Amino acid sequence: MAPNDSVESNGGTRGTAVGRRKAARYIVPVAVAGVAAATIGLVPALASTGDPDLPKITAQQLIEKIAASDTQRLSGTVKISTDLGLPSLGGLAGSFAQGAGDSGKGGSTADPQTKMTELASGTHTLRVAADGPDKQRVSILENAAEYSLIHNGDQVWAYDSRTNQAYHAAGDRAGQGSGKKSGHAAPEGVPATPKAFAEQALKAAGPTTSVTVDGTARVAGRDAYKLVVKPRQGGSTIKSVTVAVDAENGVPLKFTLLPSSGGKAVVDAGFTKVDFAKPAASSFTFTPPKGAEVTEADEAKAQRKADGPEGLGMFPGAEGLGAGGLGAGDAGAGDAGAGDAKVIGEGWNAIVEIRTPGFTGLPSKASGDAPAEARQFLDSLGGKVSGSFGSGTVFKTRLVNALMTDDGRVYVGAVTPDSLVKAANGAS
Repeated sequence: MAPNDSVESNGGTRGTAVGRRKAARYIVPVAVAGVAAATIGLVPALASTGDPDLPKITAQQLIEKIAASDTQRLSGTVKISTDLGLPSLGGLAGSFAQGAGDSGKGGSTADPQTKMTELASGTHTLRVAADGPDKQRVSILENAAEYSLIHNGDQVWAYDSRTNQAYHAAGDRAGQGSGKKSGHAAPEGVPATPKAFAEQALKAAGPTTSVTVDGTARVAGRDAYKLVVKPRQGGSTIKSVTVAVDAENGVPLKFTLLPSSGGKAVVDAGFTKVDFAKPAASSFTFTPPKGAEVTEADEAKAQRKADGPEGLGMFPGAEGLGAGGLGAGDAGAGDAGAGDAKVIGEGWNAIVEIRTPGFTGLPSKASGDAPAEARQFLDSLGGKVSGSFGSGTVFKTRLVNALMTDDGRVYVGAVTPDSLVKAANGAS
């Protein structure tokens, strides 16, 4: 058994600009709550035969082992589920699905930026494969259907068998949409493997973070060390992040995020089966079936811009909010109508402040500018608060909370509602 051993490493936090587009008045809080992010969890079926007896290792050595891992070939099955404490989307979910291709309106159901957000709730089984930095595949297995995202060189294909719709990106657009930088086929900011989760979580390591080795485990039949990351600061909604690291090759096999409020994991992602042999070449080839409707990447991007905010996602450790994690996809400072954004605080208590010029308030029943299901969903998440900043509404989940003031400012982070109110008061 490896002993507790702590280490600190330098980390940083930098701001991010989040675009505000059509319908952002009610979509932004939903995106912040994780509908587009990739806060993903897993309840894995572990092949557990007791904790293995492994050589002692320090936290620094284990982090270095992860960083030095040159394993680029693998295939396996990952189970993912999420418990953000969100209420049921009910008719709102049906409205989104209808608008995403079933009714002939909206974007393609095969668009990765749309489809992969489904991993933000519920339980999912994924098949994954990788053969170096230029070949990855992620398939989401559904009842009588399958969604696959394939990256092969300068080509990215995605296919939704339920609707017989396909998505295609080539050249530079393939690099942007394939998650090439993070070594998996999901869009940027959307983790789909324990390794991608671990890379984001370890970005939070710094003076505000405790990192220890806390024993060993068996995951998917492999011996692993358990690396535990905890905030040293109070006020975070995150209690701890545990990464099970393959003792032989340094590949993260399982990722678990526990909330400071207690209860079961918000995020728990891990392999149930894994093989480090070279996957078959056919895993990374795709030809659209006869009759499939194919949408090119530029068409999908244009449709997302017409529909509203694009690429919003959140995850602890994501670029732009340190431990708090708010990332923006294609929405950036150069977008028309983008609001100003800055980071307040540091580490796990970092809060992003977003100013939205021209804000006219949240949708109400009287205004009629949002579907009834959307208003009901927001009402179930929100609670009115006030302070020297004025008044506003706090939208709460088990992980990320957001305060939207009545004058159009948004404060968001993996912090308590009281921390958001304090930040808003300080910025007034």
